[in-house]
Amino acid sequence: MAAAMGIGRFVYTPILPFMAGGLHFTKGEAGLIASANFMGYLAGALAAASSGLPGSTRGWMLAALAASAASTGAVGSAQGLAPILALRFVGGAASAFVLVLASALVLERLSASGRGGLSSLHFAGVGAGIAVSALLTWGIESLGGDWRWMWIGGGLVSLASVIAVATLVPGAREPPAPSVATMAVASKLGPWPLVVAYGLFGFGYVITATFIVVIVRASPEARAVEPLVWLAVGIAAIPSIFAWSAIGRRFGLLRAFAIACLVEAIGVLSSVVWASALGLFVAAAFQGGTFMGITALGLVAARELSGGDPRRSLAMMTAAFGLGQTLGPVAAGYGFDLTGSFLLPSIVAATGLCISSILVVMMRQK
Repeated sequence: MAAAMGIGRFVYTPILPFMAGGLHFTKGEAGLIASANFMGYLAGALAAASSGLPGSTRGWMLAALAASAASTGAVGSAQGLAPILALRFVGGAASAFVLVLASALVLERLSASGRGGLSSLHFAGVGAGIAVSALLTWGIESLGGDWRWMWIGGGLVSLASVIAVATLVPGAREPPAPSVATMAVASKLGPWPLVVAYGLFGFGYVITATFIVVIVRASPEARAVEPLVWLAVGIAAIPSIFAWSAIGRRFGLLRAFAIACLVEAIGVLSSVVWASALGLFVAAAFQGGTFMGITALGLVAARELSGGDPRRSLAMMTAAFGLGQTLGPVAAGYGFDLTGSFLLPSIVAATGLCISSILVVMMRQK
């Protein structure tokens, strides 16, 4: 999860300012690259959810992890926008394969061994990978390396993870898929409000997740702490699954989802209306501290709402999320090109997160 998601999916954020400067990309083109990765993620997640994949889950997971590493490193040698778009699409598809297949394999084995509580540790890998990506790009910049070496470095670190994962997740007979628990979340409207809310979350979180380092670089006060802001996102993400899972158990999945969306909205607004070093650290902490928690809460709630085979509900959630996070960077990038600021796109993103919160609260009242 650290390699495929934290690095393979999110290393673009700290590299973006260096890459955009070196290739003279507009913010719109930068957003297009991010959206290509998220389109690949959508395609990969839906393909990985298919029951028609031949062979073992572990074999596909290791192959996808290798593809994620290779496509990440290859961006460093790409010439022009078109090959970068293609590589980021492949990287997005590979990271989604790893997310879906690793989660299925690891969570099933944890459940079979009576260690289901360690599932939060599995998802904490995303935050750990984000923290590594921050340190990696900072270290390469300190050594005089440009954006190309940052991509190559990310690819090499990810490639090393293939060996580690192959060792730590040994081949074994894969247990049958667990039956779905009794539905604990009820709504007369079915999963649709949650599906729409999840899509709005995808749109709302991704603008800050893509451009926060660019925003930091534009702030004279905060530019000196640029590497630390993205590091703060990763550090905050590591314990977030544990925290939001506990809140979900205490107050219910939907209520926890609604609260987390409001916290995320505050972080999104902080990044543009409180553009000091402190404000951007708050934005980073709120961003990192919520996005993986909301992801997990939404998927668990959808699984329970399905009342039977969860495949259809999870596929709808994945599609809605993928659409939202694909549209977000493009809208923000070209919005910046038109207005000269991320203020308007961020306000729209925060509004979407607030609507997402309202939708799931309404579900509780049905």
